[in-house]
Amino acid sequence: MEGVKIVTIGGGSSYTPELIEGFIKRYQALPVREIWLVDIEEGREKLETVGNLAKRMVKKSGLPIDIHLTLDRREALVDADFVTTQIRVGQLKARGLDEQIPLKHGLLGQETNGAGGMFKAFRTIPVILEITRDMKELCPEAWLINFSNPAGMVTEACLRYGQIKKVIGLCNVPIHMEMDIAKLLDVPKEDVWVRFGGLNHLVYALQIFLKGKDVTEQVLELSTDPEKGMAMTMKNIMPVSYEREFIKALGVLPCPYHSYYYRKDEQLKEELVQLKEGAVRALKVQEIEKELFALYQNEDLDIKPPQLEQRGGAYYSDAACSLIESIYTDKRDIQTVDTRNNGTIAGIPDDSAIECSCVITGEGPVPLNIGHLPVAVNGLVQEIKSFERMTVEAAVTGDRDKALLALSINPLTTSDKVAKAVIEELMEAHKDYLPQFNR
Repeated sequence: MEGVKIVTIGGGSSYTPELIEGFIKRYQALPVREIWLVDIEEGREKLETVGNLAKRMVKKSGLPIDIHLTLDRREALVDADFVTTQIRVGQLKARGLDEQIPLKHGLLGQETNGAGGMFKAFRTIPVILEITRDMKELCPEAWLINFSNPAGMVTEACLRYGQIKKVIGLCNVPIHMEMDIAKLLDVPKEDVWVRFGGLNHLVYALQIFLKGKDVTEQVLELSTDPEKGMAMTMKNIMPVSYEREFIKALGVLPCPYHSYYYRKDEQLKEELVQLKEGAVRALKVQEIEKELFALYQNEDLDIKPPQLEQRGGAYYSDAACSLIESIYTDKRDIQTVDTRNNGTIAGIPDDSAIECSCVITGEGPVPLNIGHLPVAVNGLVQEIKSFERMTVEAAVTGDRDKALLALSINPLTTSDKVAKAVIEELMEAHKDYLPQFNR
């Protein structure tokens, strides 16, 4: 049977309409015949709501795409060509705990960085590895496109412990950065090309080109303007404008998440205020989700609503569609993804996941070589990679000592004593989703 079969695990996500829109608009190049939206029993209601909207969107398009909804992952995976994963184990309630518990101990609480990111990895990695086992059996030639956070650590786990080789992690941060850079320069996004390198949520714009001309220094200067520079952020991160001298000396453009490391005190102060006011990001996202699902239930709605862009993960799904199209058509364009290092960045193991600009071919991503990162950024990248490696090992083995080691070496942690207290409280809070630590 001709056409492409897509399976989306976590199909009840609020982001799914963006994914459906992406496949519809790319149909001529990427003839999708089936989209299977998969979720678990706890997500049944959301799956049905999002699935019905997806069906209305396809009907409006007039395209011969079949939408299937199921709670049976294995049924969906048979003979799939591409599998996308956008899961949140423990749902948004778990994210709230990830953010609030570290803050109570004076540590930054965030869903992909520090203690919060570590525990999201602990809950997510075992499930993703189970998916790779099912894929090896049911669709061994399929590509796994993961945008479940923390995407870098999930990709690291798949590369080291997964049952399949065709794995790519995806993040929307580079896309947001390119859009923001285009705004700084007041030019169309299509005129800007950025060479990225680093790790997920720790990626740097190493070189920036405007119609082939290197404008890195100009963008670095603009990014420190107190007015314009505030555009360089995400909806879920407090905006900062760095000191001009610091960015000039750094020589590369940090991503929004770097403010957790370069502006620790400000970020912590802001999040402690949010904690006190009962306004941490997870609670805001819950309100946005309620609004979105209320919209999705409207039987007259047959498009992706613009309110979806209020979610910090906007453009994830569109990036996934672009990536799938490029693999399917052997397009050989350049996109930024999380993939196996294989010597791309000096000093990082070949089997580790990095985030960098890659040529996307029919055989997958081919990284553009980076070599040695600038000395000023290499130390932080190596430090976070060590944290990621230890976190993945702890997630796979259920070793609590390695969990303590991982959090203690993270630069956002003040001491091993504090790390131990935070881990104990988070382990208890998430025990229903951490079977590997409760054996």
